[in-house]
Amino acid sequence: MSTQPESIDPMGTTALGATAAPAWIRMRMVLGYDGAAYSGWARQPNVLGVQQLVEEALEMMIRRRVRVVVAGRTDAGVHARHQVVHFDLTEEEYAGLPRKAPLAPGPALVRRINGILGRQDGAVWVHEAERAPKGFDARFSALARRYSYRIADGQQRWDPLTRHLTTWHREELDVEAMNREAQSVLGRHDFLTYCKPRPHATTIRTLQEFTFTRGADGLVLAHLKADAFCHNMVRALIGAAMMVGDGREQPGFLAQRLEQMVRDSKTKLSHPRALVLEEVYYPEVEELAERALLTRARRTEAEVDEACMES
Repeated sequence: MSTQPESIDPMGTTALGATAAPAWIRMRMVLGYDGAAYSGWARQPNVLGVQQLVEEALEMMIRRRVRVVVAGRTDAGVHARHQVVHFDLTEEEYAGLPRKAPLAPGPALVRRINGILGRQDGAVWVHEAERAPKGFDARFSALARRYSYRIADGQQRWDPLTRHLTTWHREELDVEAMNREAQSVLGRHDFLTYCKPRPHATTIRTLQEFTFTRGADGLVLAHLKADAFCHNMVRALIGAAMMVGDGREQPGFLAQRLEQMVRDSKTKLSHPRALVLEEVYYPEVEELAERALLTRARRTEAEVDEACMES
């Protein structure tokens, strides 16, 4: 491995493990993972995160350390169906991805990295990889993120075979009441009540969608979409809605708490195991670079840290 200093690309991303040639080729990769076995996305000391698995797999392929930048971090137990990351390669590394296989570099990367990640028994799987459009940044180019959350309310709906993807709740939930609560907090607000604040970070977010539906299987499915989610925001919003849905709190609870802007003992978090990052949304190709620059500028102005996603 190289011991040279880290190289920095024009977007400010560190490509660890310096190379003789610049790492100008940005790769976009989409993956999913079952978060039950991992301590969240991010690398952390003494525990295993998904980021570590992905970066170690790339290191085996590329023969140097490669930093992966994620659309947003997820916490321990939280899953992802379509997480998005980017990383940078040199021309030589990109051209060498297929080795001697009759494949384009992107599909070759998918096949090779899944061969390595197969040791996780399917818990982490790469869906696609391609050369990213000019200006793409997995984190800063994103327009919105969407999460889902599954609730089995009533013991008759508890299924041990899906327990790692579903929250079990003893009382029956009033889905219509929960939807009324959800609608009351849509829009751009300071979600301090529903966030775990980080130093110098903003808790202002635009909640675009928040709905509850009861499926044919009898389970309650929540969907939330926002420009970004601050730490614990999804789980706190769902936890509050469930408190109205089972009668522990009166209608209007979510809006009242939002206005109070205080995080206290009434802020209840739903269990992480039912939370899934479903999708990350991006603008048209010609708007990617502008979006990244705009988002980066806003974050710098507000001194926002990296926790732009629910975790």
